[in-house]
Amino acid sequence: MKLSKELYAIASSIAHETDGFFDTKGPGAGNLSTNQFIDLVRSRAEQAFGEDYSEQKICGDNSMAVDFYFPEEQTVVEIALGIKNPNTEFEKDILKALMARSLGNKIRNLVFICKPGGYKKCNQPGRKAMIEWLQNQNGMTLEVWDL
Repeated sequence: MKLSKELYAIASSIAHETDGFFDTKGPGAGNLSTNQFIDLVRSRAEQAFGEDYSEQKICGDNSMAVDFYFPEEQTVVEIALGIKNPNTEFEKDILKALMARSLGNKIRNLVFICKPGGYKKCNQPGRKAMIEWLQNQNGMTLEVWDL
């Protein structure tokens, strides 16, 4: 997973060089901050990789897209900054990866890049059960990388 690890390093660098990145901002300001962060990650990643792997519409003939897809690694990466919160797109992101794979895209790994606390949240019983189901019933690994 070379490119996905490099993407994590890019995201981590941006997060740590951005004043107030780890502060809770709430709706509005938080959305703006997240969008700016993701735009910067995409830009730096494209520059580093020499190719744009972001916003890949591999989930069929609809508007859904995964944040990043690295076909040579068979990996989808979702920037899921708020995954530590109770209501997130955790399940939707899993579904998108499964849909993309059912359409012939080679996907064996799903990675969430999140703010601190995401890894811990994903080890709680409900999410842990989904992660185990994803692996045991679908042969797909899911990793959570806190920034």
